[in-house]
Amino acid sequence: MKVIASSLRKGNVVERDGKLYVILFAENIHPGKGTPVTQLDMRRISDGVKVSERYRTTEQVERAHVEDREHTFLYHDGEGFHFMNPETYDQVAVTEDVVGDQAPYLQEGMAVTLSVYEGVGIALVLPQRAIYEVVDTEPTTKGQTASSSYKPAILSNGVKTTVPPHIAVGTRIVVMTADGAYVERAKD
Repeated sequence: MKVIASSLRKGNVVERDGKLYVILFAENIHPGKGTPVTQLDMRRISDGVKVSERYRTTEQVERAHVEDREHTFLYHDGEGFHFMNPETYDQVAVTEDVVGDQAPYLQEGMAVTLSVYEGVGIALVLPQRAIYEVVDTEPTTKGQTASSSYKPAILSNGVKTTVPPHIAVGTRIVVMTADGAYVERAKD
């Protein structure tokens, strides 16, 4: 199915020269002069080679037909990351290069969108936000009232982030899974 390049997003799968590529990063660039372009960073599914391409935003790109289904993350072992389809209870093992830098944000029982092509997991989209516990941070300094002063913290998944001064060790917080940025204190 052909789609315009500007509609492609991270996690989409495109076909080029008979090979499938998963999009790792997509950016629409609108220069002051000239035609707008879409910059795509992709990974070839067959061998993991990364490719960078530029298309005019109106150019047609062949989008591969893949099944995007909700799956539940089960566990990680030597074979990779294991997910289960909650409707059919079928399990799919996904390699570490497909999960990539999203691995620390996976939690047991987390619902994710998994793109499956011919029974093989090829792309993964996590929920935008997830809840983690702060396991290490600096103590609050008395008189530190500036709302823009954030302090470093380490989360239960090992990710380093910055949090407001009132957040202490043991506090559960909501973070963005894209970059680990603090959103708010968890409401539980």
